Amino acid sequence: MSMLIQQAELPCRAQTETPPTLLRGQPVRIDPLLDRAMASAKVGAWSCNLSDSKLTWTTGVYDIFGLPRETAVDRREVLDLYTEESRDELERLRAEAIDQGGTFILDAQVKRPDGEMRWMRIHAEMVRPAGAAPTLHGLKQDVTEEKLRSDALRRLAENDALTGLANRAIYESRFLDAGRTRSALTSLGALILFDLNDFKRINDRWGHLAGDACLKVFAERLCSFFPDALLTARIGGDEFAVILRNDESAEAIEARVNRSLIRLRAPILWQGHMFTVSASSGIAFPPDPYFYDAEELFVRADAALYNTKRRFRRTRESDRC
Repeated sequence: MSMLIQQAELPCRAQTETPPTLLRGQPVRIDPLLDRAMASAKVGAWSCNLSDSKLTWTTGVYDIFGLPRETAVDRREVLDLYTEESRDELERLRAEAIDQGGTFILDAQVKRPDGEMRWMRIHAEMVRPAGAAPTLHGLKQDVTEEKLRSDALRRLAENDALTGLANRAIYESRFLDAGRTRSALTSLGALILFDLNDFKRINDRWGHLAGDACLKVFAERLCSFFPDALLTARIGGDEFAVILRNDESAEAIEARVNRSLIRLRAPILWQGHMFTVSASSGIAFPPDPYFYDAEELFVRADAALYNTKRRFRRTRESDRC
């Protein structure tokens, strides 16, 4: 590739004569045929003259940003196309490269003028050629499809296939297996466990497809009631866990859970049949929202859940008498 680039001519924006860019400090030109080949592969070359922040792009870079080819671009306007997180990381790595020299690689997300979101992999190198302005240059590659495939695989590994919630493995790795945890970034408000009442009865009477439909609806409702949860997971057949931030008092959380239990009993319609499913809950509050034992919290929440389910069974048996 380097031999081809060294023979190339780089198309310049709004100029009749193409100026050279730099590759490892040597003047190079991009051949139009190579430029088109790189663009078709969703790859482009770029350089930034640090004396005046002037950008030089090949066709592939314009395509990644969704901008008309060979039009003048201003670095400040281009930065506005990056998401905030990507822009901050790019500026940090760029400053380090300018100060210390060397290279960096960054996967950054941009929002095109038409609103489409794209991911690109930036390869950058700092060069200080003798007798010329210092330059950052490298390649940009569209990796949106790669990111989508990676995200899909991650969701398969981390999400419950039926409900779309986090699965038990994620619940255990991110919370339960953490042991005694001290976090200065996220404070824990409560661990809430939910268990459907008489779920076996639905499976026995209507079949497993009806049970699956019930679990899906329950999961959707749970997410709508706790949209601010740190984590909502299906941890068993009909068991769910919700982890809340320390944004409200224990009394407010308890009241919120009680309201959710009432709304979770709303009728579910499935293939012309209507049935209701209630749920029991158990709550555990950490003594210190920043320093807690996750396993001990689970034990307490599970015990509270068991007591709630026992009261439910007693009430149901009393109603039958």
